[in-house]
Amino acid sequence: MQIPTQISFHRIDKSDAVENRIREKVSKLKQFFDRITGCRVVVERHHRSRSNLSKKDEPFHVSIVVEVPGEELVVKRDPKDPAALKDHRDVNIAVRDAFSTMQRRLKEYVQRRWRDTRHSDVREIPA
Repeated sequence: MQIPTQISFHRIDKSDAVENRIREKVSKLKQFFDRITGCRVVVERHHRSRSNLSKKDEPFHVSIVVEVPGEELVVKRDPKDPAALKDHRDVNIAVRDAFSTMQRRLKEYVQRRWRDTRHSDVREIPA
C-alpha cells in the first residue's frame, strides 16, 4: 500500500533529493505499522529577526504528522540544544532525527494499541 504523503518546503528551495529521502523514510515507517493512512512533512528554516546568523547558518526544522487509526502522531524537531542546532544546519541530519523520533512514537502507538486490544479481549470468569 502506498502511503499518501504531502511534503512541503517553507523558506527554502524545494529539493528533489530531500523529497526522495523523505519518501524513503515514510515507506520505512510501514515496517512498524502497515495501517498508516497519511503523512505530512514540512521542512523549513525559521526567520530570526535578531539573529547574527546568516540564512545559510539557520537550522532546519522538520515537522511530521502521521495519521493512524484514531490518532495523529506528531513530531516537531525544533532543536533547542546548541549541539543540535549545529547538527541541524544539515537538512539530512534534521530529517534523520525527526524520522527517528517518529519511529519511536509509532512503536509506542503499536505497543499501546496491542496492549489495549489484548486487555479488552480478557473476560472475567464468574466465580
